[in-house]
Amino acid sequence: MIPRILLVVIVALPSLVRAQPARPNVLWIVSEDNTYATIGAYGMDANAKTPTIDGLAKQGVLYRHCFAQAPVCAPSRFTIITGVYATSAGPAHQMRAKGNITPAIRGFSAYLRDAGYYCTNNAKTDYNAPIDMKDAWDESSKKAHWRNRKAGQPFFAVFNHEATHESSVFGKVGPLAGGTDPAKVNLPPYTPDTPETRADRALYHDNIRRMDNQVANLLKQLEQDGLAEDTIVFYYGDNGGVLPRSKRFCYDSGLRVPLIVRFPKKWQHLAPAEAGGQVAAPVSFVDFGPTVLSLCGVEAPKHFEGRALMGPKKGEDQKYAFSFRARMDERYDLVRTVRSDRYRYTINYAPNVPYGARNQYQFQQKGYRAWKALFEAGKLEGIQKAFWMEKPAEEFYDVQADPHEVNNLAVNPTPEVAARMKEMREALRRHMIRTRDNGLIPEGAPAEGYVVAKDASAYPVEAVIGAADLAIERDPKNLPKLVEGLKAENEVVRHWAVMGLNLLRGDAAPAKDALLAVATGDASPRVRVPAAEALVWIAHKAPRSAAGTLPPGRTWETKERPAPADAALADKGLAILTELLTHENPRVRLQAANALELLGRLAQPALPALKKAATEDGDDYVKRSARYTAAMLAGEVAPTEEK
Repeated sequence: MIPRILLVVIVALPSLVRAQPARPNVLWIVSEDNTYATIGAYGMDANAKTPTIDGLAKQGVLYRHCFAQAPVCAPSRFTIITGVYATSAGPAHQMRAKGNITPAIRGFSAYLRDAGYYCTNNAKTDYNAPIDMKDAWDESSKKAHWRNRKAGQPFFAVFNHEATHESSVFGKVGPLAGGTDPAKVNLPPYTPDTPETRADRALYHDNIRRMDNQVANLLKQLEQDGLAEDTIVFYYGDNGGVLPRSKRFCYDSGLRVPLIVRFPKKWQHLAPAEAGGQVAAPVSFVDFGPTVLSLCGVEAPKHFEGRALMGPKKGEDQKYAFSFRARMDERYDLVRTVRSDRYRYTINYAPNVPYGARNQYQFQQKGYRAWKALFEAGKLEGIQKAFWMEKPAEEFYDVQADPHEVNNLAVNPTPEVAARMKEMREALRRHMIRTRDNGLIPEGAPAEGYVVAKDASAYPVEAVIGAADLAIERDPKNLPKLVEGLKAENEVVRHWAVMGLNLLRGDAAPAKDALLAVATGDASPRVRVPAAEALVWIAHKAPRSAAGTLPPGRTWETKERPAPADAALADKGLAILTELLTHENPRVRLQAANALELLGRLAQPALPALKKAATEDGDDYVKRSARYTAAMLAGEVAPTEEK
């Protein structure tokens, strides 16, 4: 005879089994604008005090080489929410621009909802994507919480913490009592040692501590609700740190983020390593969506461009992670980079744009302004001075030996370095072709978008990459090929032929008649802008810049505009740029404003038009760009406050 108590257990067992969650909950804890080095568990900085997150690392798995797709939030969040590289769906790669996507691309959390998950986002939504928010989230607000779900319903919950956001070092918050001592912070070699830089860095470490306390509070809620043993917890940063040459820049300081994942015991079999373990292979945000779907037993859609990092659908480790820089608010730039677990290769498709080209929002940070003042006073040398100069076409760093990425091995590569550069350059090119990288398309051109860019006639990506590679060589021997490129039927190919001539500056003089024809008559205003800029450089016989130099005309040290050798040609180029500064398309206007800023003192005759745009243009980015250039040309103090 079976004992009565055993019968009770046997009868109750099926219901007990049913009460156990069949699928894990997933909690994402996101901190804004902090690089991996500010987290104590990574062992990079003695000032990094993050006991809560360090505890997660001891209990979970730490990814040593996780990278944002862009060194700024919105384009990276596009990749996370869609599972598609922002560069595959232009203009999503540009800051504050919505990607042209197909309705079939949903927010990845929608697939979890289809599978019965309760999905919440608290609360940031700058995705650069026109996704259906009601499809993606059960709730997206500052009140969104797993506690609002139905009883027993599995959840996927995202919480964004803004204590470390860039704006936190603009003077809106003060240091912690007993916080970081500015005298003891560790400064990287690429920034000068100034009181402003030290104060900002100390405050930033204090804000990291504030964020760690917020993480502790959220984990406490999970424990209080009895959900810790049923929930896989992710902690990651949404892009690199906010301090000078970090956020917005394609180095580890701007792209490498912390990623730590804690698995409760019952879900440990889904983990890629034992508790307290580490993963060295490069990963990036494009992998996050497929990873969560894998952990939750949901099939990933075929358009996803990443792979699952863990769970039953775990993909193979990859050798490289790919990232980019595009327009940052009002400033155009174009950088592509690939990172292994040791090396970084970077190609600069806008080498004429200095690293430190002004961004009004960024320049609210006192550290940037102090750094720029030292440069203008002629008190900088080496890498600290180079930040304000033009860029080389290529950069290559051994990040293991050179964690601050200050020794560009591409300048005089050894045979071994040259071989590694070639391998990574080719890997980057294959990636750009495979993903139909829209970044080489001028913003606003008809070829932009997830669907249209796949059309080889609209966007012959291999030919465009070839034209862009030729352009950034800045070699006068390429002039005949560049002139021939002006005849191309495709707008994007013509754009890069013009850019190549623009980068040659005065050495493009033999092509001035062809450029004049393009500047005055090309059907594309996006081609006319760099053609008109090139005419001004030619008119002034501006020398072709080598990497690490500042182009003539861009300094603001005098109020006098250098006399052009060909005044009529200079006036024609500036007249065209002034005309395009009033174009109906705001991105064409912004491109013209950027060209005028790069011309510096050579753009003096455009001052009235710039003043008008600075106050009357309907686009805030155009206003910002024009306001700065107009102030510089007028000999006034540059604006620094966000408007």
